[in-house]
Order: sequence, then structure tokens, then C-alpha cells
Amino acid sequence: LKETSFSIGLQVLFPFLLAGFGTVAAGMVLDIVQHWDVFKYVTEVFILVPALLGLKGNLEMTLASRLSTAANIGQMDTHKELWKMITGNMALIQVQATVVGFLASIAAVVFGWIPDGHFSIDHAVLLCASSVATAFIASLVLGMIMIGVIVGSRKMGINPDNVATPIAASLGDLITLALLSGISWGLYKELESKAYVNPLVCAFFIALLPIWIIIAKRNSATREVLYSGWEPVIIAMAISSVGGLILDRTVSDPNFAGMAVFTPVINGVGGNLVAVQASRISTYLHMSGMPGDSSESAPRKCPSPCSTFFSSDVNSRSARVLFLLVVPGHLVFLYTISSMQGGHTTLTLIFIVFYMTAALLQVLILLYIADWMVHWMWGRDLDPDNFSIPYLTALGDLIGTGLLALSFHVLWLIGDRDSDVGD
Repeated sequence: LKETSFSIGLQVLFPFLLAGFGTVAAGMVLDIVQHWDVFKYVTEVFILVPALLGLKGNLEMTLASRLSTAANIGQMDTHKELWKMITGNMALIQVQATVVGFLASIAAVVFGWIPDGHFSIDHAVLLCASSVATAFIASLVLGMIMIGVIVGSRKMGINPDNVATPIAASLGDLITLALLSGISWGLYKELESKAYVNPLVCAFFIALLPIWIIIAKRNSATREVLYSGWEPVIIAMAISSVGGLILDRTVSDPNFAGMAVFTPVINGVGGNLVAVQASRISTYLHMSGMPGDSSESAPRKCPSPCSTFFSSDVNSRSARVLFLLVVPGHLVFLYTISSMQGGHTTLTLIFIVFYMTAALLQVLILLYIADWMVHWMWGRDLDPDNFSIPYLTALGDLIGTGLLALSFHVLWLIGDRDSDVGD
């Protein structure tokens, strides 16, 4: 709580850059795989992209925030407590990942069917198998990494709130997108000769659900979240799916194919920064009492933008630091994309201006919403560690994708069109 702006920035900077380069890598992957047959002929896979990438906000970032708070208040100091937190939380996120992956595939089928009026049962089962398998495997891998990062940070005397969520985000986007692309491509290849493979994959992962439910129910640390933690992850998945629909409709137009490489970057950076802020505010509130407690640190009224960004308290200071990271961070990431010859969009000055405007506006809105949402949830006896980050990262996906698509359309209308767009 005595951190200075400099120490906050120093602790956040490396994980932020690491997370950013992870989203750049994810963008490069999406830019390549958008031309694969499975993305061309089953375009609903694009709708899955923000929803599944958003799982890092729904599950891994929430896990990181929950465990960071537990570590900071001494609930993981003994081996018995540590093992209890690990087993319960890993089982919990496997339950959530499987269910949310299944629901995300249903949303993709519905959002794909409504505009086109065309429904294919083979494509629907393919989407279900790809989504569930990707969500399950990605959550398993990332959950284990998160636990290692938080335990290691605690031992090194680093605040896990500053490093855990960005690292989850950096690896989450790349791992999830690579898994989705590889799994969907492999299952698409099996459609003609071995159509039974897709439903078998769905059945296998869904059949594992009772095992994870039993483990999570037996653990007092996760039992409550197992019963009450569904609303935020499901609503967040639906919000991200709307962002996926915008992405699908935009990149399906050859004139805007260049948007693909930038989408994971702008969404990832916004989600990373707001997750750090939400995690920090939640830890700050936990140190002063329990959810529902009314005190000076947990005001019930809606904050003003001035109090969010310009007051002298530690959370306002961290909001300023995180906001100031947007421009230099995105400039580094844009330069990296350009130097690696990624995408189909030349980085002209006017493009950079529009892109930066969208990125700054996105983060500004998210940081303000985080300040209001975390305190609002606290005042209503809801633990922000379990509820706030899914909503915030999903809103980041929707706002980021929407503003980026708007920027590309405006640039096209005013004549800033690349000859290599869609090449």
C-alpha cells in the first residue's frame, strides 16, 4: 500500500511488455490462420476467437487475482494451505472452462446462423469440439503456470497482483489461439473421412466434468465460486462473442483483412491493464475488511473521473501509471508487427493516430469502469476477485474490437487504403 508510482510502473512494466509481445505473437498467428480453409469455410471460428481468448479474463486472470489476494493476506503460507488452494482452483477452472467452451460454441453457431440463415450440423459439432477441447487444454496449462508464477513472486518479494495477470494474458492469447487453430484445422480435416471424431471429442471432455465438480465441491476455498461464480463468466463470454461477431463480419471483407493482426493486441493490452488495476483495488479492499463492509476505502457512491485518475490515493496513482503505459507500449508492439512484416496494413501516420486514439479511449473507459465496478461489487457483498475481471476483460474485447473496426472503416472512407490489403 506504500508503493510509489515509480515502483508500480517498474513492477508492471516487464510483465506488461511480456504480455504485449504475447498478444503480438497471437496477432501474427491470427493473421496467418485467417487464410486456412477452416477459417474460410467455417467462418464462425472467428466468433470463437474473442470468447476463447477472453477465457484468460474469465478464468486464468480471475484465478490469478484470487490467488494473489490469498498470497498477500497469508492464506498460502503453509504447504497444506497451498495444496488445498491449488487442487480446488484447478478443478474449478476445468469445470468453468468446459462449460464456457461449450456455451461459446453454441453462441458462435447462433451468431453465425442468424445473419446468413444457413445451418450445418457438421460445422456446429466441429465448433463444439474445437471450443471445448481448446478451453480445457488451455486452462489446464495456464492454470499451472499461474500457480507457479504466484508462488514464485511471493518467495521473491514481488507483489503477485502486478505480475500474475499480465503473464496469464501474455501466454493465454498465444496458447489459446494456437490451440484453437490447430485443433479446429485437424478436426476439419477429419470431417470428410471420420465424421465421428468430432462428437467423440465433445463427449470425452464433457464426460470429465463430474470428476472436476466433485473435487471443487470438496474444497471449501472453491465451493462457493462453483455455485455462485457462473453469472460473470457466462455473461462475459456472451459479451466477447458479440466482439467476435464484429471481428467475423469485418475480417470476412477482404478490404479489412488487415484488422486481424491488431485485434488480439488492442484487446490484450486493454484487458491486461484493467485486470492489474482490478486485482490491485480488490487486494486493497480485502486488507481493510470483508466484502460488504462499508468504510472510507470502499465508498458506495459512483466515483468521478477526477477521483479515479487525479486523486492522491494509491489506486488513482496506479491508474495513471497504467494509462501512461498505453502509448509507448502500443508503439513498441506496432513497430514489432511492422518489422516482422505482419498483417496487410501499412503503418502510416494517420493509421497510427486512429489506432492510438482507439487504444487510449478503450483503456480510459475500462479503468474508470474498474474503479466503479470493484467498489460496487464490494459494497454488495460480492468478492471482486471472483466477479469483476471477467466483465472487465470482456468489455475490453467488445470495446477494443468495436473501436478498431470503426477505425478501419473510417480510414477506408477517408481514402487511407493500402494496395496490399487482403493480399
